[in-house]
Amino acid sequence: MTEDSLQDTVVAALEDLKARDVKVLDVRGLTSIADSMIIASGTSDRHVRSLAENVIEKCKEGGHRPYGVEGLKEGEWVLVDLHDIVVHVMLPRMRDFYNLEKLWAVPAGADRVKVEA
Repeated sequence: MTEDSLQDTVVAALEDLKARDVKVLDVRGLTSIADSMIIASGTSDRHVRSLAENVIEKCKEGGHRPYGVEGLKEGEWVLVDLHDIVVHVMLPRMRDFYNLEKLWAVPAGADRVKVEA
């Protein structure tokens, strides 16, 4: 499965169960942990868990097993690590508080700061 088809699978799995405000962020060049982050909201902890479980199931059907899943038991924020794609499914209050879209945004024309150890 290519990264684009995996991304399409994840977005379709989220949309199948009515995820809210699905965003796909291209984070290439910002981090080495992934090429894309997909962020979506659920309406309740049960909805968040269902969304994440549907993503996991659809990806497995396509032959792509997650490297890890965090937060599924609690259901406030579930992270699904698909190697090149990291999926965050969150309750709206968690999403508002952590504001990942802003965290990973780089203003147009802004210089990136290189931090050296």
